[in-house]
Amino acid sequence: RSQQLKCSAWLAPAPCRLSSGLPVNIGVLFVPQQEAWVVERMGKFHRILEPGLNFLIPLLDRIRYVQSLKEIVINVPEQSAVTLDNVTLQIDGVLYLRVMDPYKASYGVEDPEYAVTQLAQTTMRSELGKLSLDRVFRERESLNANIVDAINQASDYWGIRCLRYEIKDIHVPPRVKESMQMQVEAERRKRAMVLESEGTRESAINVAEGQKQAQILASEAEKAEQINKAAGEANAVLVKARAKAEAIQLLAAALAQQHGSAAASLSVAEQYVSAFSKLAKDSNTLLLPSNTGDVSSMVAQALGIYTSLTKPQAVKTQEEVPPAREDLQPPPAEVLKAEEASSS
Repeated sequence: RSQQLKCSAWLAPAPCRLSSGLPVNIGVLFVPQQEAWVVERMGKFHRILEPGLNFLIPLLDRIRYVQSLKEIVINVPEQSAVTLDNVTLQIDGVLYLRVMDPYKASYGVEDPEYAVTQLAQTTMRSELGKLSLDRVFRERESLNANIVDAINQASDYWGIRCLRYEIKDIHVPPRVKESMQMQVEAERRKRAMVLESEGTRESAINVAEGQKQAQILASEAEKAEQINKAAGEANAVLVKARAKAEAIQLLAAALAQQHGSAAASLSVAEQYVSAFSKLAKDSNTLLLPSNTGDVSSMVAQALGIYTSLTKPQAVKTQEEVPPAREDLQPPPAEVLKAEEASSS
């Protein structure tokens, strides 16, 4: 502005917005790439020079504006904004612009950079007023997108397009920052307790599942053991029964032979006598006959017991198959000896 005041109205340099410098018309001009020169002829818009070689009429044509078509970065100053939950924030940002229409950028607004900066500040304050403090930090990307859309709707008449808007820093009051820190710590403690409880639950479930499986396996093992034991006992009983049956058959065959009864009587007498020798070893209570000193009487008594046991069997056998009359057959010698021993 001071330079404009010093120069005359015709020779004074025109205000340059987003330009690399204001050139002087010498008739032949070379426009750099990514620049647009707005030319006025006798104070009226004439045309926009394209990059490359261009010819102008000196004194009649005048380069009024030089617009850069590159992407421009503008720092948005820090400002205060109030959120939906009445928290005052200090926030700043960065704005990325590009001139899309040099004519509108030159004649649509006096200072495009200042206008876009003010628009970005007001839009940012209005968008922050719609969000709470927690959502401001959580929805930063959506906040930036909303600010860009609001700026583009207004800057369309200025020939400028906002490409991006980024929030640099958000300053929170100290007390709010302390409360946020306490909230974060409480949330972390809550998560730790939840994770610990979940770990305890999973551990208890695993232990219970292990105990359940162990009990199932133990019961199955006990069942198999009982089955095997019962099968073994059954096999043992069968083997014992078979052995006993074979022994009885052999004993019956031996008794059927000649002098078998005498041998059986002798065996019974020996067992009867040996039983008295084992009474004192197995128990303190002794049951002795009155004539323990007379061995012959004890043997005779044992033979008499055997004879009394075998007599009903012999009578039954004789009743089933009566070979001849009983009064015509003499009694055997063994029976006579047993009767004499019992009578004595």
